Amino acid sequence: MKNNLAVEPGSSAKNKTGNWRTFVPVIDHDKCIACGTCARVCPEGCVFAVGDQALQGKIFYEKDLDYCKGCGICAEECPVKCIEMKLEEK
Repeated sequence: MKNNLAVEPGSSAKNKTGNWRTFVPVIDHDKCIACGTCARVCPEGCVFAVGDQALQGKIFYEKDLDYCKGCGICAEECPVKCIEMKLEEK
């Protein structure tokens, strides 16, 4: 008997998982030092760099809320505490 309980490998990129989160990260771009820690520690890989230092003078980070689960690791690990976890309004 075959039970289809497991999904195929790599399927998390295909499934939007952010719809069940309670808290959402809010980034204060004025305080951000563009160190990239948030992107490195995000278990879902949904924090990414925006901008080009050579062209715009500043790189900053954004999050893809379709995949963010609201775990708060990015906020906890940020060295300048520019990410705050706030209750999401739905």
